[in-house]
Amino acid sequence: MNHFTRHGLALVFAGALSCANAQGLDALKGLAGGSTGAGSMASGSLGNAAGVLEYCLKNNYLSGANASSVKDQLMSKIPGGQPASDAGYVDGSKGILTSSDGKKMDLTGSGLKAELTKKACDFVLNQAKSMI
Repeated sequence: MNHFTRHGLALVFAGALSCANAQGLDALKGLAGGSTGAGSMASGSLGNAAGVLEYCLKNNYLSGANASSVKDQLMSKIPGGQPASDAGYVDGSKGILTSSDGKKMDLTGSGLKAELTKKACDFVLNQAKSMI
């Protein structure tokens, strides 16, 4: 692939990203530690992280025993032992990631948003490992 073709593809990709939902792009910056603050979209609670992992597993953004094991370990740490009564878990299981500062990111969707969701799921899985 020549130099101009590569740059052209990069511009097309950048254009596609500029058309994407601004909330999703801001969240991706946060996940990457960008201008919105490092970890600003990290899950703010054990319950929410467990719920998001549940959502990610159920919708095939994550798979495997490792992700399932991390989710199960987090669920066992939810106060009261009742995930269904934990608001963070309930939101997370519906695909709503809530940060510690109250910002919410809706992970549901398709297309480019699905790619952002995959990255968010991977990020929460890595964060959740440090919570157990």
